[in-house]
Amino acid sequence: MNRIAIIAAVLLCGLSARAQQGPWSLSDCIDYALEHNLSVRQSALQVEQSEVELNTAQNRRLPSVSASASENLSFGRGLTADNTYSNSNTTSTSFSLGGSVPIFQGFDITNGIRLGELNLAAATADLEKARDDIRVAVAQAFVQILYDQELLRVAREQSAHDEELLEQIKERLSAGKVSAAEVSAQQATLAQSRQSEIQAEGNLRIALLELTQLLELPSPEGFSIVTPEVGDPSQALLMRPEAIYEEAVAVKPAVEAAKLNVDYAELSIARAKGAYLPTLSLSGGLGSNYYTNSKFSSDPFGEQLKNNFSQYVGLSLSIPIFQGFSTRNNVRSAQLNHKGQQIQLENVKKNLYKEIQQAYYNAVTAQARYAGSRESAASARQHYELTEEKYRVGKAGIADYNDARNSWLRAESEHIQARFQCLYQTKLLDFYRGRDLDF
Repeated sequence: MNRIAIIAAVLLCGLSARAQQGPWSLSDCIDYALEHNLSVRQSALQVEQSEVELNTAQNRRLPSVSASASENLSFGRGLTADNTYSNSNTTSTSFSLGGSVPIFQGFDITNGIRLGELNLAAATADLEKARDDIRVAVAQAFVQILYDQELLRVAREQSAHDEELLEQIKERLSAGKVSAAEVSAQQATLAQSRQSEIQAEGNLRIALLELTQLLELPSPEGFSIVTPEVGDPSQALLMRPEAIYEEAVAVKPAVEAAKLNVDYAELSIARAKGAYLPTLSLSGGLGSNYYTNSKFSSDPFGEQLKNNFSQYVGLSLSIPIFQGFSTRNNVRSAQLNHKGQQIQLENVKKNLYKEIQQAYYNAVTAQARYAGSRESAASARQHYELTEEKYRVGKAGIADYNDARNSWLRAESEHIQARFQCLYQTKLLDFYRGRDLDF
């Protein structure tokens, strides 16, 4: 038990040390998540399971061989060679070795191998879909951290600024230029700024926690990210959703998996129909035995095995005639499943197109919102700075200052959010086209 605890502690320390090596870039986070995220690892195990199933299907072509040995003892009255009964003890020993080779199984083996190959390809596509999902989730969490970091920076700057302003008002109070009420009002404003700073710190901690959980790190302590150089995302040219879809439908693993499921269902129909066909197998074997009777003398063991040695070979043909309509119903079930998989493929394509449309219009909206919020934030900041100057010289009251300050903070927050949302949405459109999700 102590050894297990030590190993677990070493692993946790290693993961914690990795978290403290930062800062992490988005590509670092994605690469690490692809290797350690549990949902991705679970999908990878399914691929390995499909490989084993394919190998099992392929090995059905091989012959089956078995050996057996038996020893029998008999006591009391028994039938003798001259058709009379007498008390005697008999023993018999037998050995056999047999094997069979499938020759024709209604194409069941061939279709089973092809189904195994399709199943493996579908599992591989599902794995890539899981990897795509984790890429998007990590990118979303990464952008959220960038956003919360910017809000925290603004909140800290505002707290420091309000604290400096409070000191100036206190100096004016000492000079008799302002009343104690104005000092108290500024103290309340500073308290509000510090509360906003605390809230921003909490939001950032939650965002860091969400990303480290996606990375399967034990703790967000010591974890930090690289702040990328972000240009003006509103200048990115957006392709029409129809053009993006044409590229996406050819590369996205969700569509590939759905196509493979259709092929699998179609081949399952052929496999089910194979039950109408006869099966043929070849079998052969060899054996020998040894016999003793207490009333009679017996040849030596080796001589009996030699004299009783036998061989056989045979063909076995099975022709299905009537099986309670089970084969017919299996074929019908396979046909219905094929139709269902075709509908599912269309549904996957339709959902993909919807996602691309939503991402496109989100990107268009984000670009417009970013451009508008930039102007709004600039105007709000200018108004705030002018109001602050008036407040410093006593030409504006604390209410005017707080209104201007709060308006600027709201506009700045919306501008920051619009910038990172615009960045994410434009990169997401490229990701649908098969590009790497990075910035």
